[in-house]
Amino acid sequence: MTKKNGGTRFTGKVAVVTGGASGIGLATTRRLVAEGGQVVVGDLDASALEPVAKELGDAVATVAGDVSEEADVERLVGTALERFGRLDIAFANAGIGSIARLVDLDVAEWSRVLDVNLTGPYLLIKHAAPHMDEGGSIVVTASLNAVQAGIGMGAYCASKAGVAMLVEVAALELGPKGIRVNAVGPGLVRTALTEGAFALPGIAEEYVENTPLGRYAAPEEIASLVAFLASDDAGFISGSLHLVDGAAHTKRYPDILGALESLGGS
Repeated sequence: MTKKNGGTRFTGKVAVVTGGASGIGLATTRRLVAEGGQVVVGDLDASALEPVAKELGDAVATVAGDVSEEADVERLVGTALERFGRLDIAFANAGIGSIARLVDLDVAEWSRVLDVNLTGPYLLIKHAAPHMDEGGSIVVTASLNAVQAGIGMGAYCASKAGVAMLVEVAALELGPKGIRVNAVGPGLVRTALTEGAFALPGIAEEYVENTPLGRYAAPEEIASLVAFLASDDAGFISGSLHLVDGAAHTKRYPDILGALESLGGS
């Protein structure tokens, strides 16, 4: 495969990426491989992993699994050690959304969102860190919603705010071993996960209006930040949430639930 970015920052490095078959996870996997890395790609959708393996070849291994299941996360990490012999980078990216007012939110749905978005990263940190040496890097996908509330997004916002604090605790505990832990907080990125928002009349436009840079992001732009944080270039950066939102946190979050209710979707 041609290394279109031409870099070598990750030559000899091995990463695991969850939610790696699409969106930000796939863009990051491609970036790591393009810069010389080897990646174990995890995703819940086994069929979506097949084209990733075909595209990236021997530089990747794929593992189907659920990030909220500890045995699946152990298997993901174990595959990196068995296939590539080491682990240097872990990117906990898998996530899901939810939309409902708190008074209407079913507890099972609350638990589902927290399990994937918060327990998933905790499990990857738990099982990846013991196999990392000094210089290891863990990155977790948080969100603009870690710091900016949205109506009907209680479970999602709580999970992403929890990620921001999880990263701080992990950085505190793992720092003496030389392992860095950071979070990225994307604003609106066009991925399979956000297509529902784009389908609502006026919502994408409202996002753009409330983003000072006046646009939404591509997955590759988030991957660039993840790759930086995973690399030795970020060797003294740890314990932080890094927003990549076009300054959207300075304004307000669109009312997605209101848009749904106006369409009779409540």
